[in-house]
Amino acid sequence: MKEKAKTILFWFILIQPFLDLYWFYHGTLANILPFTLPTIIRIFAVASLVCLYFSSQNSWQKLSQEKWLLIYIILLVIYSALHLMHVQHFTSMSPNNYGYSPSGEIFYLIRMILPLTVLYLTDELDFGSRQLQMVIEGISGLFSGTIVLSNLFVISLKSYETGTISANIFEWFFNPNIGYSHMASKGFFNFTNMISAVLFMLLPLMLYYLFTSFNWHTILLNVVQALAMIEIGTKVAAIGLIGGIIIGLILFGLHKYLIKDVKKGGKAFLVAVLIEAGSLVILPFGPAIQRYNYEIYLAKQSDHDLADEKKELAAGLQKYPNGKKRKEFLRYFIKKNYQEYALNPKFVFKSYPYQYDPEFWLKIMNEPGQSRMENRQIEKAMLNQVVKTNNNKLDKLFGISYIRENNIFNLERDFTAQIYSLGWLGMLLYVGPYLAVLIYGAYRWLRYKAARTYLVSSLIVASGFILLAAFSSGNVVDFLTASFILAFIEGNLLVQVRKKETIAISN
Repeated sequence: MKEKAKTILFWFILIQPFLDLYWFYHGTLANILPFTLPTIIRIFAVASLVCLYFSSQNSWQKLSQEKWLLIYIILLVIYSALHLMHVQHFTSMSPNNYGYSPSGEIFYLIRMILPLTVLYLTDELDFGSRQLQMVIEGISGLFSGTIVLSNLFVISLKSYETGTISANIFEWFFNPNIGYSHMASKGFFNFTNMISAVLFMLLPLMLYYLFTSFNWHTILLNVVQALAMIEIGTKVAAIGLIGGIIIGLILFGLHKYLIKDVKKGGKAFLVAVLIEAGSLVILPFGPAIQRYNYEIYLAKQSDHDLADEKKELAAGLQKYPNGKKRKEFLRYFIKKNYQEYALNPKFVFKSYPYQYDPEFWLKIMNEPGQSRMENRQIEKAMLNQVVKTNNNKLDKLFGISYIRENNIFNLERDFTAQIYSLGWLGMLLYVGPYLAVLIYGAYRWLRYKAARTYLVSSLIVASGFILLAAFSSGNVVDFLTASFILAFIEGNLLVQVRKKETIAISN
């Protein structure tokens, strides 16, 4: 049964790119069932894996001996019950309580436990190095190949906004007026930030296979992934590509010349340097740099002369210093002038509507232009205002609920986002294990000489990369495609650092 479970898990992780196709989350396919089809498939798949694995009596016996895991499960159950009880009662400005739904929150908690289950099963099922390579190269090829080919034929979905791109990578060099939103390509996938983070995570592993299995196949996959990370047009992908290759080269040097567990790699080193050089040549023409320049332009525009607007605002506040008239004036003024203050209309009209709390938006409008342009700062400000209105000290421990946070705006900074939605306790229990495995892997690497293999180092760096991306850009650990792949990689990290021969040799 374990072999069947291993086979199913192998293919389940490999098909994650297909489960992130855009059409599963938009249009007819998204509305066929109460929950998206990929989520339902994932729930049934993980449930099947659990049933297969625990159909063996040995599996139950082993679980009963792992006291730390049993304690964790008990804490998770107790926390989840207290969290659901806590978030039911909430004071808010919103008439619909920010769309809170008990069933939606329960479903979210179930979703969050699925990748952690896969992490445990991956560790227990003991995948071989060859199987790991097939999965990593397969996922990279599916994501990157789709992005590159769809960009080439100008049929890719835009990374920003909706619709398809207007130009492929060759046109970037001849038409400087295309605009980043018409250039950036995400293939046919749904979540741009998530794909960027996954490719960033896969990069050190793809370089590992380039150095250890050097052939035309690994060269092609690395080149295609580099192109995809440029074409997707995010800061995480662009900076991650340049910095990731440098770190990959340093890692190779460490293992070749200091640890000395790598014998060859000269040709692969040259290929990696050429990929880095080519990326540096292409990036200035790409969407990431275009977007960065556009943001600088907008920041300057947001600081244009607001003398007339400020004069109108001051006169109105002087005329209506308090009461109902003041609110009516502020609502009128915000609706009329939000664009002049460079405020994101999604924030003003949908996330935290100005009608319910105009005083909050008055405070934001009095901020410097650079602050008003910083989306993450505004996102945090809105969430802080919601927490302040609820005025419940237990929000720090149990959160305000994922459903509420997501309906306001999904903060683009993982870990911090989960502190708002789940509280400190929930963040540590649901997201903390990923960081704990990374720290444990690093500890084993330092503690045991035999654990200091090139593969272990690459797995540690890969896990660190995606967690760094999650913190810097958000929208990673809450999304199952990324969290399942991360869980599989960290499960294999545990397998590699806890091999019996590692302990035997080191002791």
